[in-house]
Amino acid sequence: LSAPGGVSLVVPQPNINATVAQNILLSVEYSCRGIATIEWKHVSSWGTTKIVEWKSGNYVNISTVYKDRVTTFENGSIQLLNVGMRDAGYYFITVTEEYGTNTYGTIIVNVYEVIYEDLHFVAVLFAFLAAVSAILICFMWLCNKSLHLFQKTTTHKLTASTTEEIELETIEC
Repeated sequence: LSAPGGVSLVVPQPNINATVAQNILLSVEYSCRGIATIEWKHVSSWGTTKIVEWKSGNYVNISTVYKDRVTTFENGSIQLLNVGMRDAGYYFITVTEEYGTNTYGTIIVNVYEVIYEDLHFVAVLFAFLAAVSAILICFMWLCNKSLHLFQKTTTHKLTASTTEEIELETIEC
């Protein structure tokens, strides 16, 4: 975009998709005849926050909220470190020339959560169910073995008692 006073601003990537804890580069390129003041603001459902303001070649004034998370570049770009869900929204850049002309740019940032927590829960649940099923299988095997042993001893006792009866009957005769 070019303003009448000779200030121009190019936003090569107006939409950025990021995941939580990622570092993102809000890339722009400005040009003007004199000294420019660059200002970045973040607008979301939580409100509007001024991120940083600086003059080319001079001071940099970073908001205390972003103090340890923002890096500025001479071309007007900023890098935002360790993004969170609250960083989603619109990022407005204003480039103002020393004579008062200015131009604006916008970048939309979408931040997505990584679902590792859900996958971790499913893995733990699966491991728990596998352990319970293994214990139940062992328990059923032991019950089966015990039943076979019980049936053998009962059958052995029955055959022994019938043999004794047959022997007793033959003796009586």
